[in-house]
Order: sequence, then C-alpha cells, then structure tokens
Amino acid sequence: MENIITIKNLKKSFGSLDVLRDVQFSVGKNEVITLIGSSGSGKSTLLRCINLLEVPDSGEILFHEQNILEGSIDVNKHRSAVGMVFQSFNLFSNMTVLNNCMIGQLKVLGRDKESSQKKAMDFLTKVGMDKFAHSYPDQLSGGQKQRVAIARALCMDPEVLLFDEPTSALDPEMVGDVLDVMKTLANEGLTMIVVTHEMGFARDVSTRVVFMDKGVIVEEGPPSQIFTNPQQPRTKEFLSRYLG
Repeated sequence: MENIITIKNLKKSFGSLDVLRDVQFSVGKNEVITLIGSSGSGKSTLLRCINLLEVPDSGEILFHEQNILEGSIDVNKHRSAVGMVFQSFNLFSNMTVLNNCMIGQLKVLGRDKESSQKKAMDFLTKVGMDKFAHSYPDQLSGGQKQRVAIARALCMDPEVLLFDEPTSALDPEMVGDVLDVMKTLANEGLTMIVVTHEMGFARDVSTRVVFMDKGVIVEEGPPSQIFTNPQQPRTKEFLSRYLG
C-alpha cells in the first residue's frame, strides 16, 4: 500500500509540557485511521501538526515522501490537499453556506465562480445541506454546521481529510447525521484520520485504530484486535473505562 503520510520521530512541547514524544506512524491510501485516547494524550496536536496549524519541535512529516517541515511549502496548497474539519465548525458567519463552500475554491484553487458553485452544490447535496445553501451559519443547528464544514473541506478535493473530534460539540441527536456522512466518505475510499471519542465509529468504520497516551502511541492495530484483544495494559484500562 502506498503511504500518503509518514510521520517520523515527531516531538512537540508547549513550555515544559511534552505533548508529542517521538511519535511515528504512517497513513496509507484509502485508510481510515481513528486516534483514540484520553483528553490531553496528544491526538489533536498530532492532527494540527499534520495540517501545519502547529509546527513540531523536531521530526519529519512526509506527504508523498516530501518533508512538509522543510523548505518553502505552500501552506494553503498543503491544507487543500490535507483538509481539516474542526469540532467548532470554523465557518465564516458573515457568508452564506454556499459562499463558505466556494471561497476556498476561488481564492486557493483559482477556480472560476461557475465551477466553484457547481462543486459546492454537489457536495452540499451529498451531505444533505443543499436546501440551506442560502442560509447563514447562525441559522443552522450544530449538526447542520458540521455537515456544511465537511462539504466545504470536500470542495477542495483533498487527498486526506482530518477530523478533530467532529461530533464532540454536538447535541446527542445530531451526532448520528454527521457520523453517517463520515461513514459514507469512508466507504467511498476517502483517506481519513479521525480523532474521536465515538468508539462505535472507531470499531465499525476504521481500518486501523491508534491508541495514544501521554504523547506516545501505545498500541495500534485493526479494530477487531484493539477492541477485543488489546495487548497493552494501558489500552485495556482505557477501553474498559470507556466501554464500561
């Protein structure tokens, strides 16, 4: 399998707090990797490093064999190839849903207005939000905002989509709608790295589960192994707490 992303010896500290300690792993094409672990284990920081929202202190992040931490990488171009969906949606409140999905295409990819609008409507339809194209974010529920945020990321034709706890800010009844969209994308072969506390999603949709604790990867493997036969005591302890 061709690796799209390879991470080597990644370290990141905030002051005296070591958030990532010598992290290494790789992401193959069409894989859906879920990062699980307690809050503060480094999962979100790892995603933010892959997306260049944080700069690691040392190590390498290879995207198609090129180290994105070296030289003059075009950050906007990288973020269109490696998109990100945030837990707080990050939509532009002064723009309609449609314009939220068009702005990146126009400014970063240089697409014309007509093709940007067509692509935006295609993806809004895909996530069930086409009826709200002319609404503003403050007229939407949390689950609807998150589906728009996913459509916006997809409009950039990303090779990899990063999800940082995409359902944690949602009311429980909204969670299913967003997870259904993510399952569809996974089934269609989109390469995804998902930080989540939704263990059902991790178990049923992932190709690989990565358990992090205190800035290191403690264990990784297929969901069948991690959830039914974890090898490390720390993984067992975490899952027994989480799965009751």
